[in-house]
Amino acid sequence: MKLQANADLYRKLPSIDELQRGRKLIALASKEGQVAVTDAARAVLVSLREEIAAGRLDGDGVDLALSGLDDVVARRVRQALKYSLRSVINATGVILHTNLGRAPLPTASLEHIREIAGSYSNLELDLETGDRGKRDVHVDRLFRKLLDEHVGARVGAGVPARAAEPTISTIVVNNNAAAVLLALNTLAENGEVIVSRGELVEIGGSFRIPDVMAKSNANLREVGTTNRTRIGDYEQGINEKTRLLLRVHRSNFQITGFTEQPQINELVSLARKRDIPLLEDLGSGALFDLRSVGVNGEPSVLDSLRQGVDVVTYSGDKLLGGPQAGMLSGRSDLIARMRSNSLFRALRVDKLSYAALEATLLAYVKGEHDAIPALRMMRLSKEEIGRRAEAVAQTVRSPKLSVQVLDGESLIGGGAAPSAVLPTRLLAIACEGVSADELSGHLRTSDPPIIARVEDGRVLLDLRTVFPEQDEAITRALKQVAGK
Repeated sequence: MKLQANADLYRKLPSIDELQRGRKLIALASKEGQVAVTDAARAVLVSLREEIAAGRLDGDGVDLALSGLDDVVARRVRQALKYSLRSVINATGVILHTNLGRAPLPTASLEHIREIAGSYSNLELDLETGDRGKRDVHVDRLFRKLLDEHVGARVGAGVPARAAEPTISTIVVNNNAAAVLLALNTLAENGEVIVSRGELVEIGGSFRIPDVMAKSNANLREVGTTNRTRIGDYEQGINEKTRLLLRVHRSNFQITGFTEQPQINELVSLARKRDIPLLEDLGSGALFDLRSVGVNGEPSVLDSLRQGVDVVTYSGDKLLGGPQAGMLSGRSDLIARMRSNSLFRALRVDKLSYAALEATLLAYVKGEHDAIPALRMMRLSKEEIGRRAEAVAQTVRSPKLSVQVLDGESLIGGGAAPSAVLPTRLLAIACEGVSADELSGHLRTSDPPIIARVEDGRVLLDLRTVFPEQDEAITRALKQVAGK
C-alpha cells in the first residue's frame, strides 16, 4: 500500500521539462541562464522525491509544495549564483583578522586596481625606451624612498662596516612564507642555516618554519634551547657548510620568564665577522613606528635594516596595511640574486597586487597614515570609539534588547605584537529569550554579515574595526533582532 501511495505522489510531480515551461521559469532562464534553472529544477524535484520516500510528505504536503514550486526553484537559482566571497562587518576589534582577510585596502588602492584591471598597463614595459621592463620597478622606487634613504650608515656601535655598503632593494612575492622560501633557497641551498630553537615557530594554517626550510633545500642547524640562546651558540654552530644566519621574530607568541636571546646587533656583528648574510623574518613587518600607538617591542623593517640586517622578509597585508604579498628588502646584491632565481617567477605577484601595493606605499611616502585603514584603526582613541558606541546604544535600546557600553581591549592581530592591546569601548548586547551564541548567529547571517565576539554570555561589538559608515547597518541589524 505504501509503495502504491508513493507512486501516486510521484506521479503528481512534474518533469523537469514541464516545470521549466512555466512563465516564471522561462523569464528566469532568460535572465540567469538555462543551465542554472535546469540544475535548480532538477535539485528541487530530487528533494521532493526524497521527502516522499522518507514519508515526510503526504498528498496535501505535495500539493502545497507544488503550489510554490517556481518560487523554490528561483530561490535555489539565486543561492547558487551568489558570490561565496562576501564583504562582512568586522566588529571583533581584531584589526588584522586572518579569517576576515586581514588588512582592508586604502581607497586609493581600490581606485588604482580598478584603473589597472580594466585596461592594459605598462606592467613589464619601459615607457621611455619601449623595451621590456621589470614589474617590480613600480614599487621598488617607493620602497627605496621609505627604506634606503633613511637607512644611512647601516651599522651600530661595535659592528664592523663593509667596505662599500650596498643600497637597499625590494622585491615582492605572493606572501611572507614565499619570501622566506625564496631567500633560503637562493642564499643557502644545499648548505646550512643557523637558527635558534626558540624561533622555530608555527604560523597560521599549520605552516612551520622547519617545513619551509626543508622545501627550500636548505639544511636546518638548530642552536641554543627553547628559552635561552646566546650569541656564542650561533658562533659555535658555524662551520664550512654554513650559508646563512636566520633570526625569526616571534610575532604570534611570547616566551617569558627564564629567557635569553641575542640582540640584533650581536648577530649583525657575527655575520660581518664571518662574512655570512643575516636574514630576519619579521613576519608582520611595520613601515611605521608602532610606539606612536602605544605598542612597544615590535621592530619595524627600518629598525632591522638600520641595524645592519642583510635581508628582511615581511607581509603586505598585516602591519603594512596593503594587499597580500611577501616583501624581501635588503642588500641590493643579495636581492639581485633572488630576482634571478627561477623560483621568483613562480612566486611573483600580478598587476592587481602591484597596483594595490603601489597606492599603499604612496600613502606612506606622503605621510598620509590615516588613509591606510589598518593604521587609522590603530590610531583611533578610546573616546572617539566610545562616542560612536553610545550613539548606537541610544538608537537600539528596547524592552527586549539590553545594551551597555563598557571598557574593553582591541587587538592588532595578524601575528603581530601578541601581547599588545589597545583600549576601547565595547557594545555589550543581550536579547531576551535568545542566547549569546544565537544572537551572534543572527548577526552573522544578516545582510551584510556582522562578525562579533561572545564573552561571558554576551555579544560584544568593538567599533574600532567597524567603518563609521557601517554603524547604521549594525543599528539596523540589532533592531531587526529585537523585533523578531
